[in-house]
Amino acid sequence: MAPDRESIEVDEFLPHPPAKVWRALTDPDLLARWLMPNDFKPVVGHRFTFTTRPIPEVGFDGVVGCEVLEIDQERLLRISWGGGALDTTVTWRLVAEGQGTRLFVEHAGFDLGDPAQEFAFTNMGKGWRSDVMRSLRNTLTEM
Repeated sequence: MAPDRESIEVDEFLPHPPAKVWRALTDPDLLARWLMPNDFKPVVGHRFTFTTRPIPEVGFDGVVGCEVLEIDQERLLRISWGGGALDTTVTWRLVAEGQGTRLFVEHAGFDLGDPAQEFAFTNMGKGWRSDVMRSLRNTLTEM
């Protein structure tokens, strides 16, 4: 029997129009300001990396290998997200709401039966909900 897969889900209202949020998600320089340095291009099939600090105790070298899986301009961006033991996906879904944007983030595919993935799930869940969203909000305000 395959282990259950778990997801991190975030629902965040941003007081900025979808076009501005989309730009922060898809411009590599802006993406680096709020998430991680990268060589991202908003093209389906493009393989790219995020780089961050290594965490040797869980077998993570600091490189997140990704591929753009789906794009729907100003509505949806889905990428693969692999690093260490992870083979997951991240989906950003944008919905216009009044003068702003409701941003839904889902980081899916964690195997909580694997201690390294459980560590990532716990720590990344905290990060997505607090530090990452705060950094995105700051970047949007500074744009």
